Amino acid sequence: MEILWFILIFISLTGHGDAYGPDSCNHEGGLCRVGKCITGEYLARYCFEPVILCCKSLSRATTKN
Repeated sequence: MEILWFILIFISLTGHGDAYGPDSCNHEGGLCRVGKCITGEYLARYCFEPVILCCKSLSRATTKN
């Protein structure tokens, strides 16, 4: 029964409105991460909204020296 709930949650996440998927994120130079982006990255969009984020590295021009 637990597996059924897991499958339903996964289907719900993949079918959510504003998610682009990992292929789109990787194609544009981002990485899909669970929870939050690491230091030096920013949230570009969602791979699977709202749990899995598409994070991209900050460019050198936007970081402070």
